[in-house]
Amino acid sequence: MMVNCCCGLLTAKKEPVPLKSVEVELEVRDHVVTVVSTLTYENKEDKPIEAVFVFPLPGDAAVCHFSATIGQTQIVAEVKEKQEAREDYDDALSSGQQAFLLEESEQSPDIFSLSVGSLPPGESASIRLEYVTELAVQADDGLRFCLPAVLNPRYQPQGGDGASVQVTSVPASLVPYSLSFSARVSSPRPVSKVESNCSLDPLQYLNTEQTQATVKLASGHKFDRDIEVLIYYKDAHQPTAVVEAGQASAKPGSLMGDPAVMLSLYPEFPEAVMSSVASCGEFVLLLDRSGSMDSFMNNSESRQTRISSARDTLLLLLKSLPMGCYFNIYSFGSNYEHIFPESVEYSQMTMETALKKVEQMGANLGGTEILKPLKHIYSQSCIPGQPRQLFVFTDGEVGNTKQVINLVKKNSGSHRCFSFGIGEGASSALVNGLAKEGGGHAQFITGTDRMQPKVMQSLRFALQPAVEDVSVTWDLPKGVSATVLSPPITALFQGQRSLVYAQLTGQSSEAAEGSVTVKYSLAGHPSQSRLHFGLRPAEDTGLTVHRLAARTLIRSLEMEKSERSGQPDDGVKKKVVEVSVQSGVSSAFTAFVAVNKGDGKAIQGPLVRRDVPIPRLMMSCSMPRMMACCAMPMDLSNQMGSPAAFDGFAACQKSKPHRKKMGRLSKQDAMHVQPSQPQSMAMRSSNALVGFMGGSGNMCLPKQTPRDPLLQLVSLQKASGCWVLDPDLAAALGKTREEVENTKPASVNQEVWATILALIWLHGFKKDAQEEWELLAMKAVSWLRAQNAACVAECVEAGNTVLGCHMQKDALGL
Repeated sequence: MMVNCCCGLLTAKKEPVPLKSVEVELEVRDHVVTVVSTLTYENKEDKPIEAVFVFPLPGDAAVCHFSATIGQTQIVAEVKEKQEAREDYDDALSSGQQAFLLEESEQSPDIFSLSVGSLPPGESASIRLEYVTELAVQADDGLRFCLPAVLNPRYQPQGGDGASVQVTSVPASLVPYSLSFSARVSSPRPVSKVESNCSLDPLQYLNTEQTQATVKLASGHKFDRDIEVLIYYKDAHQPTAVVEAGQASAKPGSLMGDPAVMLSLYPEFPEAVMSSVASCGEFVLLLDRSGSMDSFMNNSESRQTRISSARDTLLLLLKSLPMGCYFNIYSFGSNYEHIFPESVEYSQMTMETALKKVEQMGANLGGTEILKPLKHIYSQSCIPGQPRQLFVFTDGEVGNTKQVINLVKKNSGSHRCFSFGIGEGASSALVNGLAKEGGGHAQFITGTDRMQPKVMQSLRFALQPAVEDVSVTWDLPKGVSATVLSPPITALFQGQRSLVYAQLTGQSSEAAEGSVTVKYSLAGHPSQSRLHFGLRPAEDTGLTVHRLAARTLIRSLEMEKSERSGQPDDGVKKKVVEVSVQSGVSSAFTAFVAVNKGDGKAIQGPLVRRDVPIPRLMMSCSMPRMMACCAMPMDLSNQMGSPAAFDGFAACQKSKPHRKKMGRLSKQDAMHVQPSQPQSMAMRSSNALVGFMGGSGNMCLPKQTPRDPLLQLVSLQKASGCWVLDPDLAAALGKTREEVENTKPASVNQEVWATILALIWLHGFKKDAQEEWELLAMKAVSWLRAQNAACVAECVEAGNTVLGCHMQKDALGL
């Protein structure tokens, strides 16, 4: 079936879009941020309308305020049990009153729906949405904030219970509303710099200590990417504690009435231990091969697709694994495949077998059903003495997020999970949730980021000695006790922060102090670190810590509810609703609702629904011209990046969202878009064409491009760590066969000579990419040491002459 091609329509029938502008303001305090978004709606039609907007937020955000201003009247929304809130909204619309509803998806905590009901002709409304969230720590000590720019269609597995969601989209250049973005940063430590993937105006310091600063988005921002901001403080890795006073109006003894504390812990591990690399482990790599992985990574000239970058990354990973470990590679789409029936020992033969399979992998497996391969992986018996490490690569577009995360949590005792969100719009709830519940580490690859260094950093974490038996103990004054609201810490990594929230009950003097001790076992040796802090509440923190603490508790309770699904009501949902209502923080079981009773006059005329369109995300690699024209409107000049809009607001076309559980667009729904409906972003590039052509999606195989010289050299390394002296190596080094063979010192083994040449080339020409090849170079050095080769210094000198370098033996690790 073909879909009408009509490029650039705002809605199916050229209806006006009521959203006019989005203003986003960040208030960053050290490691947490409060985000205030103001959305201005205007009804220029001659009849009352209902405007519906579906959008993503960070998966761990705590939405804590929702209000609307109409004229001089401000209406602040209340948090109510979800069904009750929907009924209030419906009743208000039925009686002709203005009403506003904000609700979180029950399948994924990073998707919200906003309904602006009964906006009269000529009327304007200003919506204020506020949330708080933690800032993630990056490898270079930067704190990352991401304003999601796109709600990618989420694949709902067959048999899923989510209702279908259809997205109205337009090219980025035609988004009919404006975006402004600014940030104010304050910290006890100086702000050294603020960077972004988007153009920013220069950083403005507000005091001489440089502990406060402001920055804003430069004018002319296009809706073509997520807005990512990286904030750098001096001495960022100092452990801290923030004590916050309770809400004066709340009942003492309650979460909001008592003081709350947020601990930011940074255990420091001995360098001697952390520099060692494990020589064992079972490494299970799980790669998304759904059609959306054929999208381009970014707008750069390289035009590399996500699946192509993932193949390069798997090459580096496989070359960097230690001899003696076990591994397997799974890939998934609508179904899943594995290279070996079960994990195999790492050797030259198994590595070569895997690499041949990896080279053939395309984004041709259809949908995104990650649950089935995960279940199969967990059904495999663990190998004694080989701790399981799971690496998941996905662009994060699934509809059953909570179900997937719950499965990982159930199996968290048998493995660690490292997750990678690829491209704009990857679900932060899924990617962060996999790592958090799997005791691993999450990474996001967006904009011009390269996947390889981020993945290799996580492999380094996975090869570090495991931290075991983690415990947190409190030492508080007499009469004061702490109720920890965070889940127990199960994973600690060098340079990584752990946040702990607790409710403090009881009275103490303002000068009183407390301390927290984190104990753990590292490489069989008991260790500990202690943080002292004052109990006097910090000033001007608002209720940020309380709201994040409430969100943490709500998430833990929701997970508990998910684990007990199918059993009699255990009161967990009731507890979630109670905490949510008391704290004013959203949950899967509650919603914000506001009704403007005004002067009691009912709004006249039938209510017309208006869906707000989003920028279109389409980055397929080589879509045939005919199919591109028939399948959906295209404007590739605007679509090779990702769409952007406010907090990534996406438009949605659902029937009565307040009466129907939020869901996702299933693959079946995507294939049956009626010509009379708005052009849908339900089908992203390859997935759409798979449906239309009835094929396997194999038509978008990557074009063969010359391999990067680094990857060419890496591809020639043996599993043991050495290189072989042959014409391929000479070509990778940029030399002829005669040049590398005739200069070999006479008494030296050919493989030793080849390996030293490769190490010199890596250090001499690819120092800027050391994160990518460091582990495989360490393996090469270990192999050389085991050879007890003579004349190493002579080889290094000769190698320098051949390659035109000036490397010292010590610099190579020899």
